[in-house]
Amino acid sequence: MPELPEVETSRRGIAPHITDQTIADVVIRDRRLRWPVSHDVDNKLPGATITSVDRRAKYLLIETTNGTAIMHLGMSGHVYVVDRGTPAGVHDHVDIELESGKALRLTDPRRFGSLHWSTTPLEHPLIRDLGPEPLADEFNGEYLWQQSRGRRVAVKPFIMNANVVVGVGNIYASESLFIAGIHPKRAAGRIAQPRYEKLADAIKAVLKRAIKAGGTTLRDFYGGNGESGYFQQELDVYGREDEECRVCSTPVTAIVLGQRATYYCKHCQT
Repeated sequence: MPELPEVETSRRGIAPHITDQTIADVVIRDRRLRWPVSHDVDNKLPGATITSVDRRAKYLLIETTNGTAIMHLGMSGHVYVVDRGTPAGVHDHVDIELESGKALRLTDPRRFGSLHWSTTPLEHPLIRDLGPEPLADEFNGEYLWQQSRGRRVAVKPFIMNANVVVGVGNIYASESLFIAGIHPKRAAGRIAQPRYEKLADAIKAVLKRAIKAGGTTLRDFYGGNGESGYFQQELDVYGREDEECRVCSTPVTAIVLGQRATYYCKHCQT
């Protein structure tokens, strides 16, 4: 699934090509995504000018002079810029055609993505209750510590909860906990504030590295320029079961936690 770094990579990839461009038409080949695509998308986008391409959590916000198209890439979706009239494949569901002769194309093989319309995007039901951005100043160790008080849930699913903080997906949670030296099964409410300071710093560092590397591609994610991410080459524990820990040489352990594959080092994480 495209996570925050992959979505940010897509945002950076498409923004220079579509910002300040006027929308000529919207072609919707299949409205049957996770939720049916609103008719407001193809009724209100044509004639509008794209003013910016922003991101909130894993949602792309295509801001225009008429309103905002909110796009989620689902499990396997991606967006990229093509020439208008480029033949569409079976999974190419939406084209936002520009007067420049280009088009923003949404491809989604599993159709778990979505496309919505809003004039107040940050108040949209899918967005309004989300936690802070992990790279924002307001996200820090004190915040995590305060949010964790009284919680018995394991720390890994705790930091993956989008109401606590957005964008810390399965891969990045495992990697951040390794860097912070925290066992993924430790109860969130039993971790001291200094350890949360380390964890918040680790989350920021891991996500920044992933964004710089273009995201993590394990199956079929592609960025806005059509290139896959390569952060998977830098992973310390995720997907490395029985391989030596890069720090202490202890074999990496794999378990299932919260129905998600979880990787950690028994020696380095307590």
